[in-house]
Amino acid sequence: MGPIFTIIILVLGVLAIVALWRFVSGGSGREATGSGDRSLEVLRERFARGEIDEEEFEARKRALNR
Repeated sequence: MGPIFTIIILVLGVLAIVALWRFVSGGSGREATGSGDRSLEVLRERFARGEIDEEEFEARKRALNR
C-alpha cells in the first residue's frame, strides 16, 4: 500500500495515544492555567452549594485576587 499509508497509520496511532492520555488524565488543558483559576472555581462551587455566604465568598475572592 505504500509509504503514505504507513505514515497515515502512524499519525492516527499517535493521535489515538494523545487522546487516550488526555482522557485518562482528565485533561482538558485547564491544568496549565494555574491553581488560581481552580481555586476560584472551587470557591464559586462552594458558594453555589450554600457552604459559604456571600460575605465570606467576597472576602475569599478578594484574597485570591491579591
